[in-house]
Amino acid sequence: MQPELFKRYGVIEQTASENDVEYACESIRHLGYAVIDGGYEPGRLNAMSEAFERAQQRHTSEHGGREALKAIDEHNTIRLPLVYERLFLELAANNKILEICRRLIPGYVVLNQQNGVINPPHAERYNQGAWHRDLPYQHFVSSRPLAINALFCLDPFTNENGATKVLPASHRQEAFPSDHFIEAAATTIAAPAGSFIVLDCMMYHSGGVNTTDRPRRAVNHVYSIPLLRQQIDLPSMLGDQFVTDDALRKLLGYNVRTPRSVAEYFASRAEKS
Repeated sequence: MQPELFKRYGVIEQTASENDVEYACESIRHLGYAVIDGGYEPGRLNAMSEAFERAQQRHTSEHGGREALKAIDEHNTIRLPLVYERLFLELAANNKILEICRRLIPGYVVLNQQNGVINPPHAERYNQGAWHRDLPYQHFVSSRPLAINALFCLDPFTNENGATKVLPASHRQEAFPSDHFIEAAATTIAAPAGSFIVLDCMMYHSGGVNTTDRPRRAVNHVYSIPLLRQQIDLPSMLGDQFVTDDALRKLLGYNVRTPRSVAEYFASRAEKS
């Protein structure tokens, strides 16, 4: 029997956290956030870094160039990098993150969105630098998470390069906190490259200011209950042959597409019976 690390009395129940996944789930339930190592070797991280740069180049080229994207404030974002580089499909299916999602959102989770995020250098403004929820414009809370945000740190997150800031436990409050609370409670999450910053999607957070000479890169994922509409209709964009693996098809939303007619609805019913 292990000795008690912290003295207590009057306690007859205690949460068990025996591994990093269980502790992350406990932290997310209480505080709204956690940091967990993704389990990637340095060589794999280097491959992801190179894939990120290729994906950014292709994304920029296919969508009119940097100036066209800058005009709509999309020049620091790569929408769906998994379309360009298969490594990011593997990243979206990280075993630890999916296990956290299964524990916090029992039943069924869908990849709602995946975006490459670039915090530009020299303190340049970018759209993730404002406080927000990843389910924006919503002012309600739920007893269980409706969605989980998993931000993969492709580069180390530091105070200098604009690490993510959070308002602890704000996923439990409907209204945006007061400026006094923000000033007192805002917490910067420093995290090494290869880790995930995992949030309840109702947690208020923002990117910090990157005062270094290099961009700070990350890949953000939102996993949600199937009831929530995907940011982009992945099955329609990716096509039916993009993946054949049943688990990946389920994660990408192929099994919960909205029927386009009564006939399609009846066909889906027949498949389930």
